[in-house]
Amino acid sequence: MKLTRRQAVVGAVAGAVGAGGIYELVDQLTGGTPKRAAAAAVPFREQHLLDGIRVVRSNGIEVLVPPLHHEVVTGRVTASASDVRQAQGELESLLTRLDQDYAPSPAGLGVTVAWGLPYFQRLVPAQMQRLLPHDRRANKPVLIDTRRFPSDPPDTRLESNDVAFLLRSDTRAHILDAEQRLRESKLFEFTSIRRGFAGGGFEGATSLPKKMALAAQIPGADLIPETSELFLGFTSTQKAGMGPGPIANFETLGYVDFRGSDYFRHGTHMHLSHIHEDVEAWYINFEFDERVATAFRPNLQVKQDTQTVRQGPKDVSSVTAVRRDYRSSGRIGHSAAIQTTSRLLSDVVAADGTVFPKGTAIPVRADFNTLDNPFAWSERMAEVGVTPAAGVHFVVFNPTGDDFHRNRLAMDGVLPGGKIPFKPRAREQGFNSVLSTTHRQNYLVPPRRHRAFPLAEL
Repeated sequence: MKLTRRQAVVGAVAGAVGAGGIYELVDQLTGGTPKRAAAAAVPFREQHLLDGIRVVRSNGIEVLVPPLHHEVVTGRVTASASDVRQAQGELESLLTRLDQDYAPSPAGLGVTVAWGLPYFQRLVPAQMQRLLPHDRRANKPVLIDTRRFPSDPPDTRLESNDVAFLLRSDTRAHILDAEQRLRESKLFEFTSIRRGFAGGGFEGATSLPKKMALAAQIPGADLIPETSELFLGFTSTQKAGMGPGPIANFETLGYVDFRGSDYFRHGTHMHLSHIHEDVEAWYINFEFDERVATAFRPNLQVKQDTQTVRQGPKDVSSVTAVRRDYRSSGRIGHSAAIQTTSRLLSDVVAADGTVFPKGTAIPVRADFNTLDNPFAWSERMAEVGVTPAAGVHFVVFNPTGDDFHRNRLAMDGVLPGGKIPFKPRAREQGFNSVLSTTHRQNYLVPPRRHRAFPLAEL
């Protein structure tokens, strides 16, 4: 009997899972490594910025094309406080060799090393007390404890990893090589491995998220638009909706007091979480107009089935506008609510003279689609589901931990000046009725020069 295209793809998934994981299917469905320029990629002083990101147009709007493959490895440091200085040298040597083997671009390998509070508190507590930068607005350190938010389920796990490695590349073998080198170093005990992919159908072909969701038999996969960059249908990597260049650095916007030291200059804050997405409920229960109102803002007029909706500085919503929309419609939009805290309220001149216009986005996102449930692997294997599940590993860089918390609270209707009275996970409260966060943690990303065991040499 001849197989249908869907049956053939599902069969390929079963084979891929047996051979080495569902993400081997990514290259099969995309035809291999994307053609992207590898030359002239240079390492930035910042770890979290990648050179060589391609820009395409969707619906006339500039869109960034992220690396195809993504992985986050979290872990515990095996070294004691007395051994951490030696461990610092070993890790820096490992990272330097990766830099020599792979250009810091999607065509090579992007490596970002982020450190959690447990590392600083356990191994370099005195140095942390002296040199950890301070958030002037919040009167708190830039790295603060992870918390649950109003729409989080009560069982959202607040993690306590020492370290997280964000690995990004168009070539899966580059990521697996880096993972193996980290494992063989014996510097860390892995606590989780989180894998995923990115790839919209910007050239008109069926997108990778659509193909992967169909192959994994995700409920509602057949309802995902053919060229969708995300499982939930809309384009998320608009150039104008992403923080430009070093805007999320500690030093750029003047939010941070370095306390007399430049040790963490060109560093940033990273939040990492895993979010389940109810794809079937999103498409069955929300008509297109309501999906637009939920993802962006109520009363926004968008042509039917549009995926890339303009989100430039002139499209930014104010607190007044969000509250007005709520009074007229009883709902808030996800983007509109977050824009009240994630966009510049006025023109800003950075310390280096760069002018960032009013409405410019501040967060630099690096999130990616996943079929992990919730992880590809965990030291707590009982929490890993057998079947794939649609979701996102959410990775975002902000100038401080409090800055991220303000953005996330705005998603729940906690706006500057007061909260809109929603019940947690209300349908009218942005995406919250179809999203469910399973894990969260905050991290500090040092500058490249101090990426290996920061403060250990002091």
